[in-house]
Amino acid sequence: MRIVGYLFAALADPAGVVAHRRGALERVAFLLQDWQLAAAKLTDTESRMTSVLDELQLTDLVTSIPGLSPVGAATILAETGDPHRFATARALVKHAGLAPREKLSGTFVGRTKLTGQGRPALRLAAWRAVWGTQRANDVYAARYQHLTTRATNKLTPTQAQTVIAAAILRQLHAIITTGTPWDPGIAAGGIAKHRDLALAA
Repeated sequence: MRIVGYLFAALADPAGVVAHRRGALERVAFLLQDWQLAAAKLTDTESRMTSVLDELQLTDLVTSIPGLSPVGAATILAETGDPHRFATARALVKHAGLAPREKLSGTFVGRTKLTGQGRPALRLAAWRAVWGTQRANDVYAARYQHLTTRATNKLTPTQAQTVIAAAILRQLHAIITTGTPWDPGIAAGGIAKHRDLALAA
C-alpha cells in the first residue's frame, strides 16, 4: 500500500508524470511499434523457413518426432546444412559441440565434459528443441527421468537435457538420411536396455 500511495502521489504531481505524460506515451507507442515490427518479421521468417521444409518434403518427416515443431527442425537444419554430408550421426553431434570429451593429461583423468567446439547456434537450436520434446515426447521424458534418477552416475537436469539435445540431432540425422519417420520403439531401445540392466543387477 505504501508503494501504491507513492505511485498515485506521483501521478497527481503536476511537475512530474502529468507534465511528461504525452512524451512518455509517445515512447510507449514507439516501443509497441518496434515490437509489432519485430513480431511481423519473426512470423515472416518462420513462414519462409517452414516453406523451405515443405519444398524439400521434410516437414512430415522431421515432425514425426513428437514435440519437434517445423520451425525448430528448420532452425536446426539451417545450422547443419544437408545431414547427408555427415557420415554418421555422431559426426553431426560433434559438429554441434555436444560430444563428450574426457580431460586427459598424462596419468590424470578429469571429468568428462562437452567439447564446446562446433557451432554455438546449432547447440542453441538443439537446446531449444529439448523443451518442447521433453514435454510432448514420452520417450524423451522417460529418458530424462532415467538419467536424473538412476542410482549410479546420476545426471543433473541440465546434463540430462544436453543428452536429449544430442539425441534429437542423432535421430534427425537418422530419419532424414534414411527417409524413415521417427520410431518410438527404436528411439526407446537404449532406455529399455539400461532399465533391464538395472533390474538384472
